[in-house]
Amino acid sequence: MYLARYLKNTDSLIAAIVGFYVIYLFTAYSGVGLSPDSIMYASTATNIQAHGSLLTFNKTPLVFFPVFYPFFLGTVQFFFKVDPITAGPIINEFLFAVVIFISGWIMSKFVALSRIYKWLILVAIILSPGLLEIYSYLWSETLFILEILLFIIFYWRYMQTHTIKALVFVGVITAISCITRYAGVTIIGAGGLLLLLDNQLPIKKKVGHILLFGSVSISLLIGNLVLNRLSTGLSTGTREPSITPFVKNLYYFGSVICDWGSLSKSSVPFAVLIASVILISLIAVLLWKVYKGKMDSYENIVIAFAIVYGLFIVISASISRYETINSRLLAPMFIPLLLACTSWVPDVLILIKSKSRYVFAGLAVILMLAFEYSTLLTDLQRYDDEHDYGVPGYSDDDWNKSEFVVYLKHHKNIFKPGVPIYTDADEAVYLFTGISSTLIPHKFFKADVQKFYAHKGFYLIWFDNLANPELLSLADISKNKKLVKIGEAKEGSIYYCNGD
Repeated sequence: MYLARYLKNTDSLIAAIVGFYVIYLFTAYSGVGLSPDSIMYASTATNIQAHGSLLTFNKTPLVFFPVFYPFFLGTVQFFFKVDPITAGPIINEFLFAVVIFISGWIMSKFVALSRIYKWLILVAIILSPGLLEIYSYLWSETLFILEILLFIIFYWRYMQTHTIKALVFVGVITAISCITRYAGVTIIGAGGLLLLLDNQLPIKKKVGHILLFGSVSISLLIGNLVLNRLSTGLSTGTREPSITPFVKNLYYFGSVICDWGSLSKSSVPFAVLIASVILISLIAVLLWKVYKGKMDSYENIVIAFAIVYGLFIVISASISRYETINSRLLAPMFIPLLLACTSWVPDVLILIKSKSRYVFAGLAVILMLAFEYSTLLTDLQRYDDEHDYGVPGYSDDDWNKSEFVVYLKHHKNIFKPGVPIYTDADEAVYLFTGISSTLIPHKFFKADVQKFYAHKGFYLIWFDNLANPELLSLADISKNKKLVKIGEAKEGSIYYCNGD
């Protein structure tokens, strides 16, 4: 019986193998892509594996990110004796393959399943520029997306039985997701929403299940936040208030949707309208399912998660300041959104009894193929670029062949022990030299700026090509401190401040 179930998903297995190979192609030249976040994850994973500590490369506790992804990388490092950066490509290849296979598994459980529909969606997942970007980097989203799909499966199983045991399993995977990314609270929100709308649960039992699910789901996150508070006095690191209003964030959300849908640039001015229509439509569909008493399906779970995640990102970005809403931030909702926006097509085609059904089916296939052809062109262009210089970030040729990076590697003895080292790229300094340094403070945090200027003496490693307007500039520092250049190469310099 179980063998037959797996054989039904042979197409998913084939798609997973293709996805594995696609990530291999994108990371073959320079390895996995590395951003500042990646260095934070990898260094913490190494410290977990070697010392059992949650310290990052700059010898401070990990608080800005939750602990599970570095723990996952550290576990891989422990068993396979290879550091996370080296192992990054193969880790992501396997994770992407598993995500593709599970997506196919979920689709095989849809109320109305067309084999053609399933293949079209699997191809769309493989070709998604947003997902290919995520799985080309050493980012926690690679694991978080898998956890979202596992939540969908476990919650569907819970809906079939409504047992405490099944609900606890849902709570455990949700709890793990919350310490993989803080955005895992969206899974708590989606689970809570589904429990609230579940018309199969009596009120008394529903309240009990909501309380149980909430308690289990939030348990690990509370532990992580308490640990952060005890270590640094901050629960999630320093966070600035948002300077971007809700409507602007809704615009950014819609812009990403336009990119995902391969829409022309002429559609971008309507991004707010597009985002609003999608979110409102999903809410309306979910409420209609509730009204009809048809909640126990995979389709409803993916719709609920897409709604909660989309609203969370837009609202939280309007409260707390972080990077502009982009494809990376929204990537965890790509597969649920894709399924939510297309799963109704086979249902509608079944309702059409006349031969016109084949016309509509053909039209739907043509539209999907046109979309996938457009995304394929985007992928081929990206591959052509990255095949020549690597995945953008610290692993590409701009960094690996940088004269200043080479200079730093060969002049590590220029720094006297005990003297603080500041820089505008502390992750890069650690990655290429193994030296711990401190990021120069953000202009917004006045206390940190004053503390920085209070230092009697320090080194300053400055990368000329990095432009971060939120950090103190070289000109700002020069106005307050006397800097003496003690080393330089193309694209960077090393300064020493003797206390003046």
